[in-house]
Amino acid sequence: MRGRWLAGVAFASLVTLLAGSATVEADDQAVAPSPPKTEAVFAPPDPVAIPDTEDYNVIRSGYEMVVDTQNHARSYVGNALNCTNCHLDAGRRLGAAPFVGLPALFPEYRARNDRMNRLEDRLNDCFERSMNGRPLPQGSPEQVALVAYITWLSQGVSKEAALAWRGFPRIASTRRPDPGKGKALFAERCAACHAENGQGTATVPPLWGPRSYNLATGMARVSLAASFIKANMPLGQGGTLTDEEAYDLAAFINSQPRPDFAGKANDWPKGGRPADLPY
Repeated sequence: MRGRWLAGVAFASLVTLLAGSATVEADDQAVAPSPPKTEAVFAPPDPVAIPDTEDYNVIRSGYEMVVDTQNHARSYVGNALNCTNCHLDAGRRLGAAPFVGLPALFPEYRARNDRMNRLEDRLNDCFERSMNGRPLPQGSPEQVALVAYITWLSQGVSKEAALAWRGFPRIASTRRPDPGKGKALFAERCAACHAENGQGTATVPPLWGPRSYNLATGMARVSLAASFIKANMPLGQGGTLTDEEAYDLAAFINSQPRPDFAGKANDWPKGGRPADLPY
C-alpha cells in the first residue's frame, strides 16, 4: 500500500493531464532564463525531514536512488554516474538542474521526440542518455520512488517558480570555444578531482569515455555543459570561471570520446535541431 499521500499525488497528476496543462520545451536545453523573475523562495526540504508516515520508505528510496543510483538502480544504469552528479545535492541545488517544482511543469511537449512527455518519460530520457542505460519500467518500484521523492521536494512550488529556476543559468561566449585552452584549464582547475584522464575517482564522476554520459544527452552539448560548469564548477567554487573559460572547458570535455546512442536518428523528427548538437 503506497498510502494516501501517494494516492493524492497520482490523482493530482491525472487532473493535470486531463486539464491539458503543459509547458512547451523547444529542445532538450532546459536552461533557466537569467535572471529569474519570481518572488518565490528556493528552499527545498532536507531529506532528513522526510515525514515518518506510511510513505516514508517510498520517498526515502527515491532519495537514495538519486544519491546512489549505482546501487539503487543498478539494472538500469550503463555507466558510472549517479543522478546527483548533475542534479547536485540530490536535486536540491539552485543552478544545478534542481528537481524542485518539476511535477508542475509536466506533461510537457518536447520537440526532440515530438510528443507530450510525462515526468516519468523525462526521467527515462535521463536513464537512457545521461546514464547510458535503459528506461525504468512503468509502475516499477524505482520509478514510483523517484517520482515520489521529486513530488515531495516540490510541495507548494508553483509552475512559475519552477520555470524560473529550472535547469542551469544560461551563459554565452563572445568567441568561438577553444578546446586547446580548455585542455590547459582542465589540467589547472579540474584534474585534481576528475583525474588527468577525465575518468574521475570512486566518488568523482568520469567526464568522458565508456563510463560517462553518451553523446545524445543534453550535457553533450557545449552550451549546456558550459552553463553547468560556470554555475557549479570547480565543486564548491561555482561562478569563479568566466563564461569563456566555461565554454572552453565544455568544448574540450565534449571533444573527447564517449558512448553513442542508438536512437539518435529519431531525434527532432520535425527539425529544429540545436546548432551545437554533436550528432
